[in-house]
Amino acid sequence: MRVPETMFGVVLTGHGGPEKLVARDDLPVPVPGAGEVLVRVSAAGVNNTDINTRVGWYARQAGNLETASWAGDPIQFPRIQGIDVCGFIAAVGDRVDTARVGERVLIEPCLRDVGGQTQKTPWFLGSECDGGFAEFVVVSQGHAHPVRSAMSDVELASFPCSYSTAENILTRCRVTREDTVLVTGASGGVGSAAIQLAKARGASVIAVTSPGKFSDIEKLGADRTIARDGALDESDGVDVVVDLVAGSRWAEYLSMLRPGGRYGVSGAIGGPIVELDVRTLYLKDLSFFGCTVLEPEVFPNLVRLIEDGRIRPLVAATYPLRDIAKAQAAFLEKKHVGKIVLTVSADATRNRS
Repeated sequence: MRVPETMFGVVLTGHGGPEKLVARDDLPVPVPGAGEVLVRVSAAGVNNTDINTRVGWYARQAGNLETASWAGDPIQFPRIQGIDVCGFIAAVGDRVDTARVGERVLIEPCLRDVGGQTQKTPWFLGSECDGGFAEFVVVSQGHAHPVRSAMSDVELASFPCSYSTAENILTRCRVTREDTVLVTGASGGVGSAAIQLAKARGASVIAVTSPGKFSDIEKLGADRTIARDGALDESDGVDVVVDLVAGSRWAEYLSMLRPGGRYGVSGAIGGPIVELDVRTLYLKDLSFFGCTVLEPEVFPNLVRLIEDGRIRPLVAATYPLRDIAKAQAAFLEKKHVGKIVLTVSADATRNRS
């Protein structure tokens, strides 16, 4: 596999609108260092985090874009975003077996090893370091997980960020077949993943989404659907809330939790500022889990589920990487169920044995 000196990619030049996404054909191909691999990107998914980073949504203080990243540190521009990556190892650095060249991989988005250094606060692909919105990306070899599947590269690229986020919440909340799980934002990438992964654990699932998406969500395995502006009944009683929305209904989600219930959150598209009656927290003996950094076992478990065929991809649409602004605009319309994926190589949509 010949590696060129330059590559095509899309760089984020600063915080702002889609005009900050600039396509370039002259980007230098990164060189893998010791313990690293160079991955030729086939496909990369679109995520909330891409857009949130671009607009500065993560800023800890209003107007202070110096903190507008997952880790709270300034983003280094220009930055190649893209946290969801499926591709093939094109070259390896020192201390990496050359037999890995040609291997199809999914990249774990939560990076504990960067340039041979263990991060006290893990970096995230496409945020603290360059990601998959380009023809090539470099990562530590341990974060490039071999995957054996007949799925296309596009289908596989729908998994890494959303499904590992969902699996991380379920892992942190210790979900088992004995549990009933309420999933908010159920039609999105993480929400639809959480339904499948909770069902794979044998749990019962109540999904909150818009009525027009009930049928799609039920096909994923949801036992029951509730309109996102519909009535929530405390008598339903759930053991776990997987919340990706927060917003004005946050207290209602807590009210549905049984005593000893667990609340896991990894999103706040409905609004990040909520009001908590602390009595609900302690009188019901609730446990709260903020879920960003992946537990070490989460991504390997996810790859096994993919290879065993226990979860399936849900690709809503594909766009070529050059049309990333159109893809993000479609993403923000929230009319889709599942993932929007960008194709980088010409054969990304081909199924493989």
